[in-house]
Amino acid sequence: MPLNRRKFLGKSAATGAAVALTGAVSAPAAQAHGGRPKGHKRYSFTVMGTTDLHGHVFNWDYFKDAEYTDSAGNAQGLSRISTLVKQVREEKGRGNTLLIDAGDTIQGTPLTYYYARVEPITAADGPVHPMAQAMNAIGYDAAALGNHEFNYGIDTLRKFESQLKFPLLGANAVDAKTEKPAFRPYVIKKLRTPHGKDVKVAILGLTNPGIAIWDKAYVQGVLKFPGIEEQAALWVPKLRSMGADVVIVSAHTGASGTSSWGDQLPYVENAAANVARTVPGIDAILVGHAHVEIEQQLVTNEKTGKSVVLSEPLCYAERLALFDFELEWERGCWTVSSVSSKLLNSNAVADDPKITKLLEDEHALVVKYVNQVVGQATTTLTTVDARYKDAPIIDLINTVQADVVKKALASTEYASLPVLSQASPFSRTSSIPAGEVTIRDLSGLYVYDNTLVAKLMTGAQVRAYLEFSAEYFVQTAAGAVVDVDKLTNANGRPDYNYDYVSGLSYDIDVAQAAGSRIKNLTYQGAALDDAQKFVFAVNNYRANGGGAFPHVASAQELWSESTEIRTRIAEWVTAKGTLDPAEFASVDWRLTRDGTPLF
Repeated sequence: MPLNRRKFLGKSAATGAAVALTGAVSAPAAQAHGGRPKGHKRYSFTVMGTTDLHGHVFNWDYFKDAEYTDSAGNAQGLSRISTLVKQVREEKGRGNTLLIDAGDTIQGTPLTYYYARVEPITAADGPVHPMAQAMNAIGYDAAALGNHEFNYGIDTLRKFESQLKFPLLGANAVDAKTEKPAFRPYVIKKLRTPHGKDVKVAILGLTNPGIAIWDKAYVQGVLKFPGIEEQAALWVPKLRSMGADVVIVSAHTGASGTSSWGDQLPYVENAAANVARTVPGIDAILVGHAHVEIEQQLVTNEKTGKSVVLSEPLCYAERLALFDFELEWERGCWTVSSVSSKLLNSNAVADDPKITKLLEDEHALVVKYVNQVVGQATTTLTTVDARYKDAPIIDLINTVQADVVKKALASTEYASLPVLSQASPFSRTSSIPAGEVTIRDLSGLYVYDNTLVAKLMTGAQVRAYLEFSAEYFVQTAAGAVVDVDKLTNANGRPDYNYDYVSGLSYDIDVAQAAGSRIKNLTYQGAALDDAQKFVFAVNNYRANGGGAFPHVASAQELWSESTEIRTRIAEWVTAKGTLDPAEFASVDWRLTRDGTPLF
């Protein structure tokens, strides 16, 4: 899934408070009660959690070649998390803690790209992945698979898995033929207590069914991804029957109950709260995938009446989640009496020198790589207003994609068809400065590891595609004051799910209702013929159904490749030597209100 979906949620009113489970004694009550027999056994332990690390080892922005900063004062990186983990272990006792992750680890920064493509871990005598080195050194106990684990193919994923000193879990990643688990579904960790009675903590890993869409090229016919709720219902009773005293789910799924794929899959994308509500026997869920911050969310299970605690630490190692458990020994077994969760902010600590020293060479190598000069820009190009104006910097992406597809189809029966291309304004802060252009400049423009696909589309399908894309804008009446900060992202749609389409000319009338906004749609000066056929250059995320745009996922595929689009952009700029908007910029679309241009 794309990465820049950052949203801060308000803290729960119950944040930081112990959650009393039905039929058990709450933490305050347990502390206050005096009726227990002398020597009554109690035990406390803590589970720490991260998610959506996306290759962030250090507090470093490879695209800006500088320390990472943001307006909220956040810090990033596993090196900071390592310091927090050490502090918690010192406070609680190393044997009374566990550390888990909820997925999306090996994609997201130039660091991870470098060790997947430039100096791949899959090569003979290849390096150990920096994320494996860091997580091993910190001492993780388990991690769930994320959907972005599959972005570089199964071979890279399996090599990464082999380099880990802890299990990579995915109960709902199954073999396509046998439907048996293709990855380890769970792990049971034993915690020794002062009472001589071990606590068995089961960690169930679940990943996102959307992998079947987003990385279809790698997994189709090889792996299947059943629904998260269904698989949790299958595995949790098994874990309880194995004697698990505590069941924690590490799930690469959000908590909102929503999905981005329309009717392409019969499963829910963000299913964590659904799992908590419908599957009995779960004590806590480490939530991932959505890139939101949830300190503590309580969900009542419909069958047991007990509260399940959900927590999602902010992505990129900006937060560490803590689940604090209180147990009591009752009737010959451990019973969870209370659970609470909270988040620790990595900006409150310094880097762990152990991690800094461990990966300083890898970091330096990637910094050198991204600062390679590949061309010269005649003027500064930015994405500052690209979401509401046709910006030359996005035209660059479309020009490169169209050129690559035209060359690929030059000797085929489709060579005579016109080529259209789509691209999204992924970032609001990308900039290619006038003068020297580096790999990091171009990587900052295209932050995802998407690859290119060519699809066969009709004029009518393209028209529907554009109407769907135009739903990104908030309906704005003629004469109303226009605030560009409130003009976009209607119904919460992220920037990466708004597409430019080059090769056509059209207006988007934001005064009109969604579904009837595309006006004056022409091809080469004439009204678009709904029956005309086009080759559509599209990234693999969109081609496989990401964003639920109409027609494109089911359209005939004419060609695809495994080279990243950002690499194609770097090759294009390198070959040209000069980045001049005169060679690629065009005004293909504009925003209007009742026919009057907005800008």
